[in-house]
Amino acid sequence: MKKFVTELRGKTAMTDDGIILGTIDNFVVDTETGEIKHVLIIPAEDLETREFQKDAQGRLIMPFETMRSVRDVVVMTLKK
Repeated sequence: MKKFVTELRGKTAMTDDGIILGTIDNFVVDTETGEIKHVLIIPAEDLETREFQKDAQGRLIMPFETMRSVRDVVVMTLKK
C-alpha cells in the first residue's frame, strides 16, 4: 500500500522487534532517484540514544530496509 510522506509524519516509529524509537519528523530523499534514504525521528524520552546517529537538532537518523504503517505506528526494519 502506498502512503504520502505527510501521512507518516507525527506517527510513532518502532523497530520490528518492538523498540519504540520516537515520532517521525521528516525524511531524507535522494533527489535523483526519489528513494527515501533515512527517516528523521524525534527520540522517545526513555530511548537510550547513544548508539544512534543524530543530526544537529538531536533527531535520530534512521536508515531502514523496510517500513510499514500499522494504524498509528510505523514499523521499521533497520539497516545493520
